[in-house]
Amino acid sequence: MSESTTTQKADFWFDPLCPFAWITSRWIGEVEQVRNISVDWHVMSLSVLNEGRDLPEEYKALMLQGWGPVRVVIAAAHLHGDEYVKKLYDAMGTRIHIGQNKDFDVVISESLEEVGLPADLAKFAHSEEYDEKLRASHKDGIDRVGDEVGTPVVAFNGTAFFGPVLTRIPRGEEAGRIFDGAVLMSEFPEFFELKRSRTERPKFD
Repeated sequence: MSESTTTQKADFWFDPLCPFAWITSRWIGEVEQVRNISVDWHVMSLSVLNEGRDLPEEYKALMLQGWGPVRVVIAAAHLHGDEYVKKLYDAMGTRIHIGQNKDFDVVISESLEEVGLPADLAKFAHSEEYDEKLRASHKDGIDRVGDEVGTPVVAFNGTAFFGPVLTRIPRGEEAGRIFDGAVLMSEFPEFFELKRSRTERPKFD
């Protein structure tokens, strides 16, 4: 654990669909083991982000399916408490990315059972009842970085960025050093972007 007694604050916006958000979220979990940080978890939605855009048919179909998981997370948080945001993300993400289960109705059902929530919350996957809250959570994150980005959105002590985009999960002190760098850059108000072409797909090992 870092010797620093100052608690760093992170806010993390995710869509359970996104493999890059999943890796970044696992990185944050590693950081929690070696740095003094507090993390709040929030939902954003690739389905909301891509509304009205001209998309390939395969991706368009995925965006239609993508409403389900985020709607259920939002409904669960509203009805049972914000602590279920991260619990459901962990359960859904493990099934989607590690288990490669693309049947989101099954993913939702199994995840609700895993975290001890009522099975009937699954009905909200196909309901617009909490879409206003979903859109508000999404807007809160995306307004901080601009709508030309995707997931994840991470705020370090209030300063938000798209990313970091990682293809592998940094572990231990390596994860902590990456976090230190991100916090350092966030403290310079004129810093906006680092980017390079991605040459590999996410690996979840």
